[in-house]
Amino acid sequence: MLLSNKVCVITGAASQRGIGRATARLFALHGGRAIILDLDADQAARAAAELGEAHRGFACDVTDRRACAAVIDRVVSEFGRVDVLVNNAGITQPLKFMEIAPENYDAVLDVNLRGTLYMSQATLPHMRDQRSGSIICMSSVSAQRGGGIFGGPHYSAAKAGVLGLAKAMAREFGPDGIRVNSITPGLIQTDITGGKLTDDLRKEILKGIPMNRLGDAEDVARACLFLASDLSSYTTGAVIDVNGGMLIH
Repeated sequence: MLLSNKVCVITGAASQRGIGRATARLFALHGGRAIILDLDADQAARAAAELGEAHRGFACDVTDRRACAAVIDRVVSEFGRVDVLVNNAGITQPLKFMEIAPENYDAVLDVNLRGTLYMSQATLPHMRDQRSGSIICMSSVSAQRGGGIFGGPHYSAAKAGVLGLAKAMAREFGPDGIRVNSITPGLIQTDITGGKLTDDLRKEILKGIPMNRLGDAEDVARACLFLASDLSSYTTGAVIDVNGGMLIH
């Protein structure tokens, strides 16, 4: 198994149709112990319980630095280590540039970018002590192409910041045996897109995707599995596109 006995923390992973949940399921299938973090403790616990007794679900607000440190300390106390962190928690808002108010900017930047910073800061000292670890940061194709379909410019800015932060971490912590990589999903069918994707919009979007289909959460989860496992043992600071060819660069 690719993740045999590895302790894997995935943020924002309680949503039934989300990328985090799909990643947790795939990690568990490959022998990993999935630690599901989300704002709602009950939802996180239920999501983990579906995977079996070896897995756990805890509440965590990734914008709260103390909460991040506390939950990682709890994971290390219970399991002895943390091998993989997937910075998946994120929110988006479909706003135009001039519509972005201070509260919109703060909310989107806090969850997507500050959350990645705080969770990584909480986890890195433990990975450094054990001289190994893999951190996977969830960015977006909108960071690369300057805008998405359902996310505003502040979302693009936050996800572009994730790319820069991940590369900086990769450079700083590579000597400690820690790999840090990013994934840039295209349009993935999750609860975020579910109610907004009309048939006409779907047809129009597919014209720009060479593989002629929208992505599923499992498509992104498989990229996470590669980066979490030893299959990517010599890969750090990389960006993996999972977009069906929507952006080829």
